[in-house]
Amino acid sequence: MGKPVVENPDIKLWKGDIAATETDCRQYWHILDQTEQQHANAFKNELLRRRYVEIHARLRIVLADAVNTAPEQLRIHKAEYGKPYLADYPELAFNLSHTANKMVIAMAYNCELGVDIEQCKPRKNLVALVDKCFSEEEKSHWQQLPKSQQVQAFYQFWTRKEAFVKATGRGIALGLKHCVVNPKNLNEFLTIPKEYGKASEWLIQPIDFGETICSALVSRCWVGAQTILRVVC
Repeated sequence: MGKPVVENPDIKLWKGDIAATETDCRQYWHILDQTEQQHANAFKNELLRRRYVEIHARLRIVLADAVNTAPEQLRIHKAEYGKPYLADYPELAFNLSHTANKMVIAMAYNCELGVDIEQCKPRKNLVALVDKCFSEEEKSHWQQLPKSQQVQAFYQFWTRKEAFVKATGRGIALGLKHCVVNPKNLNEFLTIPKEYGKASEWLIQPIDFGETICSALVSRCWVGAQTILRVVC
């Protein structure tokens, strides 16, 4: 996947394109465990099946390299609310997100982290989603923006919220409205559910994928006073 461009990281981040070719799919297939293979075979759409195989095989390759083992030997289990973890290396946190032909993997020791990536494309139900998932502060800010800025702004808020609920392991069931991004500083939270500590403990870092894609990493780490992001292309 490439060489590191930043040294001495706390968090490693991999960005990549998804080829989803049949040749790649055949090469990656043996890396998946039986559950993953069954899941892949459940896809009726062939392109989605190949994407699933490639994405999850490449995740295994990244994780296996970190713990110095074979990708197919990793035991990936799911926690109570469905967040995956390594059964034999629970101290190694990781998270995966993908959209269209782009994917991103985040990984760190002794951290809680989540990552989300979304195509910034118009949606008919944006207003309804803002009303349902945004706090009053976020909604007021979004409504006052020019129409030309609302689509990108929506995804900037959305990816940060989604990354947070993925980091907690609860997912959207936690309630996106309850994690509030500061409209005046998109790299910090105003409030979060009290069971997840102080909002200031959580770091938001945008990930550059170009103008048409929004992405964010949210983390809370217990080792080191400063979180350094290492990008591996």
